[in-house]
Amino acid sequence: MTTIDLNADLGEGFGRYRLESDAELLALVSSANVACGFHAGDPLVMRETVSRAVARRVVIGAHPSYPDLLGFGRRDLAASPEEIEAYVVYQVGALAAFCGAHGTKLSYVKPHGALYNRAARDGGAARAIARAIRSVDPTLILLGLDGTSMLTEAAAEGIDVAREAFVDRAYQPDGHLVPRTQPGAVLDDIPSIVERAVRMVTERFVIAIDGTRRIVRPDSLCVHGDGSHAVAIVRALRERFDTLGIDVAPFAR
Repeated sequence: MTTIDLNADLGEGFGRYRLESDAELLALVSSANVACGFHAGDPLVMRETVSRAVARRVVIGAHPSYPDLLGFGRRDLAASPEEIEAYVVYQVGALAAFCGAHGTKLSYVKPHGALYNRAARDGGAARAIARAIRSVDPTLILLGLDGTSMLTEAAAEGIDVAREAFVDRAYQPDGHLVPRTQPGAVLDDIPSIVERAVRMVTERFVIAIDGTRRIVRPDSLCVHGDGSHAVAIVRALRERFDTLGIDVAPFAR
């Protein structure tokens, strides 16, 4: 049987603000990338999200970012590798503590936003993230963009890696994501997204923004939890996968 993981970015509320979709998404996904306070989230939101994920038996991953609350972590910062390493240790360590307090274990790390995109291209940033993971818990898996330096550098540092693909983001011909500042970067046509995801899982390719095919080999598919159609997308994916006999299960056991 074909198996795929579904992950979503969760716990991205802050203070008095909450994303109402989180509870619904936790009933549908198999892995949760939990914000760690730098781009979103706070100690109470982190604790609440971990508690809900444990109740749903959803695997938990850390979603560290640049320290950029106002920009939601989507602005690139001129952070040095040493700073990036410290940022990631701080955030992953905090979420790992909340997991321990709820009788579970943090399973993986997926960088967020601009930090994710930088590490996909910048070997120094990728190595800094890998060193941070290793110093907190070398058994953690790095979840990152297939075919990029983020994964090759982490593997070279002795970190296990998993590959993800994005069902709601457009791809460039080189396999990187189209920047959000460009038209068509974020997808919202649910039937097209679902068929695109099926091709990713069963045929291992995605159509880039220029019409060319790009090979993808996903262990996990991502839906952005802050998107206005996130719940509808994941629900439609689950329904389509069920009809095709595709099992949804965590990539990290």
